[in-house]
Amino acid sequence: MALVKAQTLVSENAVVVFSKSYCPYCIKVKQLLSSLGAKMKVVELDDEKDGDEIQSALAKWTKQRTVPNVFVGGQHIGGCDGQYFSKNF
Repeated sequence: MALVKAQTLVSENAVVVFSKSYCPYCIKVKQLLSSLGAKMKVVELDDEKDGDEIQSALAKWTKQRTVPNVFVGGQHIGGCDGQYFSKNF
């Protein structure tokens, strides 16, 4: 169920950030995307009742357990220190 929820969010939104509200790396990515004018869907896993299940599903799907876990155009691009961000920003 959690995997279906995550995949649906990714397919329905151009940019999705799976985050935790207190994570400094998540804050950094959200600020960067906001400064670029990106319209994004943010899922704060620590505020979701099934947040742990979503994070576990993301780990199986993307092989990344940590947050932020970012998708752009349906593609997983990693987290705050991911290759995408280091190459493009």
